[in-house]
Amino acid sequence: MILKIVDIKHPALRKKSKEVVKIDKKIKSLVSDMKETLLSQKDPEGVGLAAPQVGKNLKIFIMHYPEAGIITKEVINPKVISISKKKIKPKNKRNENILEGCLSIPHFYGPIKRASKITIEYQNIEGEKIKEQFSGFPAQIVQHEMDHLIGVIFVDHILKNKSPLYHIKGNEWEEVELT
Repeated sequence: MILKIVDIKHPALRKKSKEVVKIDKKIKSLVSDMKETLLSQKDPEGVGLAAPQVGKNLKIFIMHYPEAGIITKEVINPKVISISKKKIKPKNKRNENILEGCLSIPHFYGPIKRASKITIEYQNIEGEKIKEQFSGFPAQIVQHEMDHLIGVIFVDHILKNKSPLYHIKGNEWEEVELT
């Protein structure tokens, strides 16, 4: 079932999420619905979706980035093992900076420097513990989704770093005035 993605005003986006105690039928159903929801997003497309974005404050997120071989990976109860001090603005195959966006704030994007590598430990849908390192754009996805689990939205980084925020309408990019 495709779930409704909440917008920036929804209180779930500002709460800290709770650990998943047991991966039961209810959690498996939520994860399945989150995968379906993420894959159904076309305007804009998404590469990640956290449980708070569907109104559930649980430590769960889904990643989908086939260009890096990540096909609908489910991440439950993630914990950071290590994070690089080196910060990057990820680039696409054409060597262009990738602007970060969010399905809860569609069509708004901004440049965010995030750690170039992150290693996390998490559980998959079967409850198995996995330790995995992500680098480049996949590392950015992990950090963005983990921010959601602690009530942080990407625009918080934009405001903190006084970076520009852009809104896209059709093919037109417009810088947004931030006060």
